[in-house]
Amino acid sequence: MHYWKGLESVPADFGPSVVTIGNFDGVHRGHREVLATLTALGTERQAASVAISFDPHPALVHRPETCPPLIMGLADRIDSLAETGLDALLMVHYTLEFAQASAEEFVRSLIVERLHACAVVVGHDVRFGRDNAGDFSTMVELGQRHGFDVIGIDDVGDARRWSSTWIREALTDGDVATANEILGRPHRMRGEIVHGAARGRELGFPTANLSTDASGIIPADGVYAGWLVDEAGMRWPAAISVGSNPTFEGVSRQVEAHVIDRPAEDVGDFDLYGQQSVVEFVARLRPMVAYHGVEALIDQMNEDVERARVILEGDPAGV
Repeated sequence: MHYWKGLESVPADFGPSVVTIGNFDGVHRGHREVLATLTALGTERQAASVAISFDPHPALVHRPETCPPLIMGLADRIDSLAETGLDALLMVHYTLEFAQASAEEFVRSLIVERLHACAVVVGHDVRFGRDNAGDFSTMVELGQRHGFDVIGIDDVGDARRWSSTWIREALTDGDVATANEILGRPHRMRGEIVHGAARGRELGFPTANLSTDASGIIPADGVYAGWLVDEAGMRWPAAISVGSNPTFEGVSRQVEAHVIDRPAEDVGDFDLYGQQSVVEFVARLRPMVAYHGVEALIDQMNEDVERARVILEGDPAGV
C-alpha cells in the first residue's frame, strides 16, 4: 500500500482511482465492509483503491476538551488499513484552515484534481466540507458535475450499527468481548515497556508494564486474558491487569501483562524494556477489587492465570 502523508505527496499523474473518506478509528468490521466494496470496485474498473483519512482526528482539532479517546494510534490505523488490500492511503493533516474548505473545494482538490477519481464509495451518513455542510446528496451532485459515480453503503451490524462509538462504550464498560466482535479482532494497546514497581515480581508474577502514553483506549479496570506481542512479532499468552491495584496504596493506574507459562530457561533472556510492544485483550476475567492481605491476592492471581490459560488455549491465533 502506498502511504501519502499530505496531498503534495500524491504523484501528479496518479489515477484513475476509486476513493473513500473516513477517520477509520479502529478499522472495525463496518469500515472493512466499505473498504471491501472499494477494493472490489477498483478491480472491476481497473482503478487504484484509495482511502482518505485525517490526522489528527477532526474532533481533536474542533473540540479538544470533549474529543473521545481514540481506539487505536496512527501507526496501528495505517497498518490495519494496509491489511484490507487498499492500493493507497492519503493521510491529510487536519487543521482549522483545512476545515474551512467548502464541500466543493474539498471534493475538487482531493478527489478530482489529485486522485482523478472515477468513483467514490461512502456511507449514507457521510459529511464533509466547512461546517460539515456536504452530505451524501451533495456528493452525488458533485459527482455528476465532476464526472465520478457515487456508491452509497448502508449501515452494517447485528443488533446495532457497528461503530467506533459502540466500541468505545464497550471498552469503557470493560466489555472487550463486544468490542472485539465489532472490531473483528482483539482490542490492542501499543507502547513502550517500562520499569514498574516490581511488585508483581515480588509476588511471583513478573509483569511487562506499558508506558502511560501508550496508544489505544484503556479498558475498564480489571483483569483480562490476552496476548503480549513484542517488536519481533513474538506472541505470549498473558494475564493482563488494568488499574491501580487497590490492595496496595499509592499505585497509579497502569496496564501490565504477566506472561503465562514462560519456560524457565527463557527467564534471563526475556527483557522487553524499551521495546514498543502490543497488549491485546481477549476476555475480561473480573473487576479490580481490594484483597485483605497478600496471600488472598496471590491465590486470586493464580486463579486468574489458570482461567486466562484455558481461554487462550482456545484462542491460539489471538483472534
